[in-house]
Amino acid sequence: MAGARRLELAEALALGPGWRHACHALLYAPDPGMLFGRIPLRYAVLMQMRFDGRLGFPGGFVDTQDRSLEDGLNRRLLEQLGEAVAAFRVERADYRSSHAGSKPNVVAHFYAKLLTLEQLLAVETGATRAKDHGLEVLGLVRVPLYTLRDGIGGLPIYLENSFIGAAREQLLEALQDLGLLESGSVSGLKIPARH
Repeated sequence: MAGARRLELAEALALGPGWRHACHALLYAPDPGMLFGRIPLRYAVLMQMRFDGRLGFPGGFVDTQDRSLEDGLNRRLLEQLGEAVAAFRVERADYRSSHAGSKPNVVAHFYAKLLTLEQLLAVETGATRAKDHGLEVLGLVRVPLYTLRDGIGGLPIYLENSFIGAAREQLLEALQDLGLLESGSVSGLKIPARH
């Protein structure tokens, strides 16, 4: 979110009725796979291609009928990703951050949920049957958590995509904080300049 300021959760929840709340989740799982038999995948991390052509995380606006941010987020995950999300629930313990923008008075809450690889594969498999597939969500993508020998392929070039709001920054922060990349690899990336 351009010009967004970071808030503590309690501060974000205390904002007045003129503010809307959106919740999004990074879903990830350990992945022992190897690309080309030599590049360790380490983790599978999901993002989605949105209706506007940008990459983002599954989720969306919380409605007034939702009892909590997490209830709203889990409802939106079900709509966007399908029935496989019923096997887990994003909880307050999965919360990572909140950012508020001045226009149009939106607070974005970000979560990260650790799944088993089987759960993540079920989400990927079932997402095409979700209510919002082909409408709000054009498809799921995995984030490449490696850098190829050329120093550009993999995560560096992935980061050149167009991301919605703070999704790029949330991704990088989560990858580093959750230890999903090898130590120091986020700061050591040769990330091409953004245009």
